[in-house]
Amino acid sequence: MIITASSIQALRVGFQTTFRGALGQAPTMRDRVATTVRSSTSESTYGWLKQMTGMREWVGPRQLDGMAEAGYTIRNKHFEKTVEVNRNDIEDDNLGQYSMMFEQLGTAAGAYPETLVWDLLKAGFVTECWDGQNFFDTDHPVTDEKGDTVTFSNTGGGAGTPWFLLATNQSVKPIILQERKPITFTSKDREQDDNVFLNNTYVYGADWRGNVGYGFPQTAYGSQQTLDASAYAAARSAIMGFKGDGGRPLGLMPNLLVVPPSLESAGRKILNSEYASGGETNEWKGTAELLVVPWLA
Repeated sequence: MIITASSIQALRVGFQTTFRGALGQAPTMRDRVATTVRSSTSESTYGWLKQMTGMREWVGPRQLDGMAEAGYTIRNKHFEKTVEVNRNDIEDDNLGQYSMMFEQLGTAAGAYPETLVWDLLKAGFVTECWDGQNFFDTDHPVTDEKGDTVTFSNTGGGAGTPWFLLATNQSVKPIILQERKPITFTSKDREQDDNVFLNNTYVYGADWRGNVGYGFPQTAYGSQQTLDASAYAAARSAIMGFKGDGGRPLGLMPNLLVVPPSLESAGRKILNSEYASGGETNEWKGTAELLVVPWLA
């Protein structure tokens, strides 16, 4: 190939098209458990207003609820992946090897926010959320009807393979995916670029700015106990019984059971089987959707 500005432009467009194609085909499950929030600064602070008490009969002047704010800051991070193409390969029309490289670059870029979401969910047993407790913990603070501080638990404990029961039909899902800058493709392939002059290479890269954090712990239950009917029943009962500040029932209905591949069979038995062990009717069939997540393996 004779290298000219137009031939390099065509090459750039081809590489970018391959990258974008792979990016668009990258498998994603994160939207099932994460709310995407656009960020416009280096960090975003979420002043979670604590759960308000319920409605009351209007007798006399309005009664103003005092709402405490819990500061929770998610600082954006910058992630990149960069590859290079030898200029001699362009001259020699030896480009076949690079098609897969740009496909892989697109796949890797698309998967990175995905892995952040699932890694954070898996780390919920040892990572703090906005109330100062681990996201999955036994003593999350909340106030009761009298204004006294009580606690609730959203974990089953244990030491085995983790699984999660979630209420994802809320305005804020269990995980927050904060995006400052979408995935961007950048090229340095002009003859005057230093990498071309000094190293005889064209450089292409992808980058993304953002981060992840936790939403309300009441919307999620994590357990490392054996996934069976009794453990599932306990998780379901816990979520439906959660209250907000002031003792207000939240009315949550868990709708998604998230498991790694190793627990797929156990999850299917609970949610899809007609019969439970012993030949009895399976009372939990269809009470939630099963989501098997390979990133949790």
